[in-house]
Amino acid sequence: MDLATLMGLGLAAGMIAMGLGSNLGLYINIPSVMIVLGGTLGSILTAYPMDKGMKLMNVMLSTMFYKAHNMSATIRELVTFSEKARREGLLSLEQELDGVNDKFMKKGLQLVVDGIDSELLQTMLETDMELAEEESEIERGMMDTGTALAPAFGMIGTLVGLIQMLSQLNDPSTLGPSMAVALITTFYGAVLAYVLFMPMSQKLAIREKIETRYRRMILEGVLSIQAGDNPRILEEKLKSFLTEKELAAYNATAQPAAEGETAGGA
Repeated sequence: MDLATLMGLGLAAGMIAMGLGSNLGLYINIPSVMIVLGGTLGSILTAYPMDKGMKLMNVMLSTMFYKAHNMSATIRELVTFSEKARREGLLSLEQELDGVNDKFMKKGLQLVVDGIDSELLQTMLETDMELAEEESEIERGMMDTGTALAPAFGMIGTLVGLIQMLSQLNDPSTLGPSMAVALITTFYGAVLAYVLFMPMSQKLAIREKIETRYRRMILEGVLSIQAGDNPRILEEKLKSFLTEKELAAYNATAQPAAEGETAGGA
């Protein structure tokens, strides 16, 4: 679970609620909700194929429920496979495939076991990466579309409210309440766009970069295993994909093992 998304949404909603004051009933208008929310969702469905548009809610929830990759564990797993392949040959990796949870890594190792040419292997895995990036861009595009459309439907609702207000000019007592209702739709559109859609789009963009880096690291590891590179060289190669914080965490967890080996050797 991504606590940052939940905390951010909670903080934004809480601060807006505090700013609205105690009379929250003034800001609740069902027709305005229908215009802004219904119009925005309907237009997103119009803009995207059915199978993509129907996943909108899942995409939004994915910004809250996300399991980050353990880059350090992945490097160690690839180094272990490299050591095994150097000792027992590439075909020995086949018995390890059932224990590989990452589908991308599993596919790469299976292709290595199958003896596929290295250039074709790289092309196939890069194609998989491109398809995954394309899917991520479509999901982020839905969020960007929502960011653009929600304020627009807010304005549509405001225009509807103004038309209704102008039709009742003969009754001055209705002008104030009618104007308030007209403006509520603009408020709804702004909240929907800038509290939900825009931040979620940014979160998806960041995750897309992380996913791409993760897959490139696996691709490099798989190609090195196939080429028979020294496991220590492979490890150093893969460590170059880690951020400063991830590298520090990797070295910290590797240190006790190194000390244990030294003690055992003594």
